[in-house]
Amino acid sequence: MRLDACPICKSKTIVDFLCRPSVPVHQNLVCCEETRARSISRGRLEMVVCSCCGFTFNRSFDSSLLAYGTSYDNSQNHSPAFERHLEILVNRLLDQHGVRNCRIVEVGCGKGDFLRRLVKAPGSTNRGIGMDPSYEGPASAADGRLEFRRQFFDRNTRDVAADVVICRHVIEHIDQPVDFLRAIRQGLQNSPQARLFFETPCVSWILQNNVTWDFFYEHCSLFTRNSLTAAFERAGFDVVQVNHVFAGQYLWLEAVPAEQPSANRLAGADVVQQARDFGRSEAQRKLHWSRTAEQLKLRGNVAVWGAGAKGVTLANVIDPDRRLISCIVDINPNKQGNYLAGTGHPIVSPNRLREFNVKTAIVLNPNYGEEVAALTHDLGLDVSVIDLMEWEQKAA
Repeated sequence: MRLDACPICKSKTIVDFLCRPSVPVHQNLVCCEETRARSISRGRLEMVVCSCCGFTFNRSFDSSLLAYGTSYDNSQNHSPAFERHLEILVNRLLDQHGVRNCRIVEVGCGKGDFLRRLVKAPGSTNRGIGMDPSYEGPASAADGRLEFRRQFFDRNTRDVAADVVICRHVIEHIDQPVDFLRAIRQGLQNSPQARLFFETPCVSWILQNNVTWDFFYEHCSLFTRNSLTAAFERAGFDVVQVNHVFAGQYLWLEAVPAEQPSANRLAGADVVQQARDFGRSEAQRKLHWSRTAEQLKLRGNVAVWGAGAKGVTLANVIDPDRRLISCIVDINPNKQGNYLAGTGHPIVSPNRLREFNVKTAIVLNPNYGEEVAALTHDLGLDVSVIDLMEWEQKAA
């Protein structure tokens, strides 16, 4: 169903700025066969921005195309840089926010790694319930202080009392975010003092930095600080603060249940102009990156570092026929030996770059540039590591 009104504020003053007619609907699907990777389900990416509240969404999103399961792997925990980010978040919750001796519920806990850190932290005495329909693993851990349920926390989960609710990188996958938040609010009827902590990508960072590879199908809902605040207020929460984390790439929100929903905060003008500028230069950026890859290939074969959403998106945008990029390198052993969704590029471990005669490795996230350079150096590889965002800024 094509949306003609903003899911947050219901305004119909929405602005189209980016259309990719056929993109892979999954970016982190582990495909063990090249033919399966190339025949992955596709959908229409039609990004629009609300000029009233600044909410950015895929108006052509179809959730029925998605099928999360055991072959889906979006783990980033193999990266030292991302591990540091998680450690910072855990310490912030424990020390700055006093999340100790608390009953923690994590909505969309994935494999439960983050919740385990909060519960097992020395001296925390926390207890936790992880809720995720796709969770796989033991139903309990940490001597019974950890429990996992294959369901979401919503209006039907009133048997769970929570002091703290954590939700990281879930809301951007929800096409009706206010309904999602309202369901959580209703599930907190017996926990009126609960505190909520949400993490989600920041669309302002994406637009300001011209990050072509950060628009993809699974992320149907992207927020600015204002639009995220607006969504929570309409769902019945008071927003305490919204900060940028992970070098500005993510938003970190703290909120508490409110007595009455609010609908006062709207501000979308700034992001609308950014989105228009981004959309106007889409074709130019695609041509630029294709020519850049062609130039780099003159030195030797080219690899993209990371078989996650960013790598999948860039490869599908500039190299759908696998002419420019020889392989995708990833440190997640579960992805190695498989094929990239949409294009079928082989996914390899770093120590196979010699075998593929790779001379240039393209890094798409500046937070990982140093660790990639250090790893290639330690392996004795004659590989130039290029941070594509830094490369573009220098070219400009």
